[in-house]
Amino acid sequence: MALITLRDLTLAFGGPPLFDGVTLQIEAGERLCLLGRNGTGKSTLLKVIAGELPPDGGEIHRQQGLKVALVSQEVPQELAGTVFDIVAAGMETAADLLAAYHALAHRLETSGDAALLPQLEALQHRLEEAGAWSLHQEVERILKRLSLDADAAFSALSGGTKRRVLLARALIAAPDILLLDEPTNHLDIDTILWLEEFLLKNVRTLVFVTHDRAFARRLANRVAELDRGRLYAFSCSYDQFVERREALLEAEVTRQALFDKKLAQEEAWIRQGIKARRTRNEGRVRALKKLREEYRRRRERQGTAKLQLQEAERSGALVAEAEGISYAWAGQPLLRDFSTTILRGDRIGIIGPNGSGKTTLLRLLLGELQPQSGSVRLGTRREVLYFDQLRDQLDLNATVVDNVGEGNDTVVINGKPRHVIGYLQDFLFAPERARSPVRILSGGERNRLLLAKLFTRPANVLVLDEPTNDLDAETLDLLEELLLDYAGTLLLVSHDRDFLNSVVTSTIVLDGSGKVEEFVGGYDDWLRQARAARPAEAPPKKAAEAPRPAKERPRKLSFKENQELAALPERIAALEAEQAALLATLADPEFYKSAGPEVARLNARLPELEAELAAAYARWEELETLAGGG
Repeated sequence: MALITLRDLTLAFGGPPLFDGVTLQIEAGERLCLLGRNGTGKSTLLKVIAGELPPDGGEIHRQQGLKVALVSQEVPQELAGTVFDIVAAGMETAADLLAAYHALAHRLETSGDAALLPQLEALQHRLEEAGAWSLHQEVERILKRLSLDADAAFSALSGGTKRRVLLARALIAAPDILLLDEPTNHLDIDTILWLEEFLLKNVRTLVFVTHDRAFARRLANRVAELDRGRLYAFSCSYDQFVERREALLEAEVTRQALFDKKLAQEEAWIRQGIKARRTRNEGRVRALKKLREEYRRRRERQGTAKLQLQEAERSGALVAEAEGISYAWAGQPLLRDFSTTILRGDRIGIIGPNGSGKTTLLRLLLGELQPQSGSVRLGTRREVLYFDQLRDQLDLNATVVDNVGEGNDTVVINGKPRHVIGYLQDFLFAPERARSPVRILSGGERNRLLLAKLFTRPANVLVLDEPTNDLDAETLDLLEELLLDYAGTLLLVSHDRDFLNSVVTSTIVLDGSGKVEEFVGGYDDWLRQARAARPAEAPPKKAAEAPRPAKERPRKLSFKENQELAALPERIAALEAEQAALLATLADPEFYKSAGPEVARLNARLPELEAELAAAYARWEELETLAGGG
C-alpha cells in the first residue's frame, strides 16, 4: 500500500496552473528525485505532500499516523533558540529533556557552579528512563558532521548555516517520508558525500529536489518531472530518465507538428465558404472547433536561456603568480606556503570544506587581499567579472530591469545596443517578471539575474563562486557549454562534482588546515591522483593455490538449447516492439486523462522490459559462443 497518494491535484496562483491533474503515489523504499525547470512548482509540491499547503482540487490519501519531515529552501522566521534546541526539537517527546540537559551542562561548563550538579544528575536520570540518552549522542554526532556549533544562537547564523540546522533537525526526526528541497546547497563536497551515505543507510523513503546530478545519480531509484502543470514519473535511475525524457520530447515535437499540419488544413477548408457549412459537414466543423480549443489550451515548453559572454581584449599571458603565500584568520591557518601560476586560458576549480579559505584564496589571486607572507604578482590587461555566491551585487528592492539596466533602457552587448527587456528574455524573464522586484524571485531566478547582470560587461577573467546553486538542469548544461567555449581565464569554486569534471582543467584543493595542493583535471581526476599518492597497503597473504582443474573440452549445444537459440531473435524483437509501444503510450497526453492506475502499471513495466531485454541479449550471446565452439 502506498504511503501517500496524490490524485488529480490542481493548484494555481493567478497564472497558468502549477498543477493540472497531478497524480503521484509514493511507496515505502522509494527515493524519488523531483525535477523540473525553475518556477514549475517543485517546492510547492513538496509543501503539498508535507501538508503545509492545500491544493485547489484533487484528493490526497495518507497512511494513518504517517510522519513527514520537510527541509525547504526558505528558513522559517519564527524559529528561535540555540542550534541544539532547534535540532533536538525534531525528536518531539524527548526534545524538552534534551534541550534542558544541554543548556544546564553548558551553564555548568561556563560558570563552574557546583550547585548545578544535582540538577544535571536528575535530568540525566530522566533521560535514561526515557531511553533518550542515545538520542542526545545522535544529535551531537549530526551537529559535528554538519559543522554546527550546538550553543550558537539560531537567529545569528547565516542563511546557509540555518539550512544546515534545519537539515539536521529533519534527519534526527527519522520520518516515514523525508522531503528535501535542494539539500546540497551551501554544503561542501565532504558533507555532501556524508549526506549521501547517511540517506542511503538511514532513510528508507525520500523525495528530493536537486540540481546536483551526481547526488541524483547516486540516490534516485525513481525520477519524476514537473512540466507545464503535469507530472511524469519513471521507475528508473537518473541517467535512464534523461534518455527517456529526450525520447518523449522528440515524440512531442513530432506529434505537435502533425497536429499543426492537420489544423492548418482544416482552417484552409473552412475558409472555402458556404459549402463548408453544409449539413453533411457539420461534424467536420465541430471537429475543427475542438482542434482550435485544444490548440488554445496547449502550453508550450518553456524556452531555453541564451547565455552569451562578452570577451574583452586578451589579457597578458600571465594572469596571476603566487609565491609561498600564507594566510590565517583568527589564529586558524587557511593557506600555508602555497605557490601557483595561472596563465591565460586556464580553467581552475577550487574545492575544500566550508570555511577552508576558498573565497580568501580567490581574493588573494585577484589582488583584493594581501597575503600575510609570500607574494602575489598580477598580470596585465585583466578585466575581471566576479560572481559571488551571496549575490550581494543584486539590489533586492529594485526591479529586475533596474538591476541590469542601472537606469538605462538599453545595454550594449558585443558592441550593439539591446533593449533591457529583450536582453532579459534571453535569460527567461518574461516582460512582467522583468518589472518585478528582485526580492520575490526564487533562488534560481536570482542566479540567472546575476549572470545576466555580469554578462553585460566584457571580461577576460571570469570568477564564479558557487554559480550552480538553484539553477535547473537545462541552465546548468548551457552554462557548462558557455564556459567550455570561453577563451578567457576561469576560476571556479563549486561543490557540483559533475560541473567540475566537465569544465575545469586543473583543481586546487584546500583541506581546512592550511594545506593546499594542485592537481591536473577535475574532481574525479583529483580523487584518482589522491588515492594513488597514498602509501600502498601491504598485499594480503596469498592462500595456497588449489590444483587447477583439467581443461574442459568445449561442449555442443543440446537440442533444447538449439531451440532456445533459434527462438531468441523473435523474442527480442517482440520485447523491443512492446517497449516502443509502451513509450509511445506514455508520451501521449491523452493517455493520462483516463488512465488512472494504468500509469503506475506501465511505468513499473518499463524497467521489467529493460531487464528482460538485457537478459535475452546476454543469453543469446552465451548460446552463440557455445555454438561456435567457445
